Amino acid sequence: MALWRSTFVVSAMTMLSRVLGLVRDMVLLNVFGAGKEFDVFVVAFRIPNFFRRLFAEGAFSQAFIPVLTEYKTGRLHAEVQILISRVFGCLLMLMSTITLIAMIAAPTIVYVYAPGFHDHPEKFAHAVQMFRLTIPYLMFMSLTAFASSILNSYGSFFSPAFSPVLLNIAMIAGAWWLTPYMDTPILSLGWAVIAAGIIQLAIQIPELWHKKLLIPPKVDFKHEGVRQILKLMLPALFGVSVTQINLLLNTIWASFMQDGSVSWLYSAERMTELPLGLIGVAIGTVILPSLSARHAEQDTQKFRAMIDWGARVIILVGVPASIALFMLSTPIIQSLFQRGEFTVQDTQMTALALQCMSGGVLAFMLIKIFAPGFYAQKDTKTPVRIGLAAVATNAIMNVILISIFKHIDWYAPHMALGISSSTSALVNAGLLYYFLHKRGIFSFGLHWKKIAVQYMVANLAMVFALAVGLHFYDGTLSQWLRISEVVGLCLIGTLAYAVALLATGFRPRHLRP
Repeated sequence: MALWRSTFVVSAMTMLSRVLGLVRDMVLLNVFGAGKEFDVFVVAFRIPNFFRRLFAEGAFSQAFIPVLTEYKTGRLHAEVQILISRVFGCLLMLMSTITLIAMIAAPTIVYVYAPGFHDHPEKFAHAVQMFRLTIPYLMFMSLTAFASSILNSYGSFFSPAFSPVLLNIAMIAGAWWLTPYMDTPILSLGWAVIAAGIIQLAIQIPELWHKKLLIPPKVDFKHEGVRQILKLMLPALFGVSVTQINLLLNTIWASFMQDGSVSWLYSAERMTELPLGLIGVAIGTVILPSLSARHAEQDTQKFRAMIDWGARVIILVGVPASIALFMLSTPIIQSLFQRGEFTVQDTQMTALALQCMSGGVLAFMLIKIFAPGFYAQKDTKTPVRIGLAAVATNAIMNVILISIFKHIDWYAPHMALGISSSTSALVNAGLLYYFLHKRGIFSFGLHWKKIAVQYMVANLAMVFALAVGLHFYDGTLSQWLRISEVVGLCLIGTLAYAVALLATGFRPRHLRP
């Protein structure tokens, strides 16, 4: 039950963050539209976000939590405090240096990340300016991830899970209230991002102080714990960040496409993050400290059972989420974003991108529980090898699909990027499971045959309910009525799914860890 309570806390806060994220995107796209100006923000902000997930929430957390859990389980509290102090000092120094170098090298970084912008001097200059404004967010969020990892390891999930909510609030406030006072309106979002980074770090401090874990930083790269984290972190830099690297590659391709392509992909990606954040990230956040503890205790049975529990929950939610995003792509985008500067064409292009990305939602979610199965055992090399295969798949698929589909009249070039991203995620999740199974860590046992039939029947019932409901959807109504229609469709689909699931004999108790 402790796992469910922790998952509920993280899931509830993530849901709040994702809902506010949708409101944020509605406000931003209404104010700025899906054109050159918003393309500039998406590219500039995605760069610090890329490094944040690469260094902070990605590789660092996956390497730090198992080591911290080992110290917490088998050593004195004073030794844990020393570890935290040394990691704090080294992380602060590294992130400050990286931030400074990035600000100096901003034109080069933007050119590498979005080379297509270089042919448009004004667009490129604004992207460089926005990047320099937002890159300090990397340092603040790295320290926030450090604090969150400590609190998660000690069973505290509320404030770490709540902190992303503050980013959405800050950006909404920046778009509404700061924009009118800016000579370059889009820069208001840059200042909002910096404010959010400071606040997100600040809310972690009181709880760290209360647990006597707010320790002054000291740089010591020779400390055994720091060396162990660095050893685990270097390969994990790639392994846990395949999705971000694929987004980087996709952004490079999109920068050469027509204006709006970056924004369409961004908007579609944001929609896929709703189910991913609600369940995938929540369970991934909760399960790593628990798996690390089971590994430290050498309890292989509970280790395997924990991954099995995560898979049951992920597939229960992930499959219907993927199907619903595909079937309701146009109504969802139309109801949420088609207003103000966001045009009918923007809706059509974003819906196409969402349909292409929806196929990878389940795979993205499964990665969140399969990868920790390796990281909890301090195996960072296997996910790296798998990540290389996934990135190669994405790159090859992009080249092939863009070359083929550019000759098809109905095809929009950015669709290739969505299809490639989904295919890459499927390869990543499939290979992670293959090696978990091969090494006897986890496999879908005989009990999954019954579960698979139950899930299949429930999903077929949902598809039928959504297909009928779509005949009554009216996209010509006002925005709030369209939103009400989409909410109604989601409720109908959920009800059909739940009733069919119960009719097959499935019960909530079957999801107990």
